[in-house]
Amino acid sequence: MAAWQKVAAVSGFSSVALAAYGAHALKTTDPHFTLVWQRANSMHIMGSLLLAISPATKRPNLVGGLAAAGVLLFSGSCYACALTEDRKWGKGAPLGGVALMAAWLALF
Repeated sequence: MAAWQKVAAVSGFSSVALAAYGAHALKTTDPHFTLVWQRANSMHIMGSLLLAISPATKRPNLVGGLAAAGVLLFSGSCYACALTEDRKWGKGAPLGGVALMAAWLALF
């Protein structure tokens, strides 16, 4: 099994676990942060799929590296933002979003 597939497995597992947490245990006082959580999770799941296919691409380390960085920066900062209900934690999201877009373009 390729290293990026192992990263994808951990990422995919954690995306499902965090979806369950968001649906059943996340307690926020502001519905905005529920939406932030959902967006983080949606990009986390999509990034996990991209990680899973990265070994089959022409440039697996580029695609995998950008996808992993994107998930960590975008989803990670959004999860932290929602958990703390503090928008300052969301500052990594734009860079993470760019990394995810670059990973998808790297498929081309």
